Amino acid sequence: MKEQSDDYEKFLEEAYSKIKKVETTERFEVPEAESSIQGNKTIFFNFYQICSILRRSPEHLSKFLSKELATQIILEKERAIFNRKLTKEQINNKIVAYVKEFVICPECKKPDTELVREKGFMFLHCLACGAKHSVRAKIV
Repeated sequence: MKEQSDDYEKFLEEAYSKIKKVETTERFEVPEAESSIQGNKTIFFNFYQICSILRRSPEHLSKFLSKELATQIILEKERAIFNRKLTKEQINNKIVAYVKEFVICPECKKPDTELVREKGFMFLHCLACGAKHSVRAKIV
């Protein structure tokens, strides 16, 4: 019995030595907001790019940001215009909060999710692990 155990350990070590080691890297990164203040307005230049990366509609993200930042948002061409002065840090902090609530799966921590409406309730459905969690249906 001891001999089989030793053989198993030997084969296991050999197998591990042949396996290519993979460095774990975060595959999901949200770019920083590119914005500038012009008068009393803040122009968010890469708004649609961020929506595309998050796989969420511009309307949903803009409603969230509008409520959280207490400002009106106008979606125009490839940018969003906030009707107040905001720093990049303020915008980025709210985008991180949005990602935590509406994008990242609470179970497996992957971004492979979709928002699904069922019987008047909004759920975050994970395409990776199949988990389903309720989220705020009405942002506004």
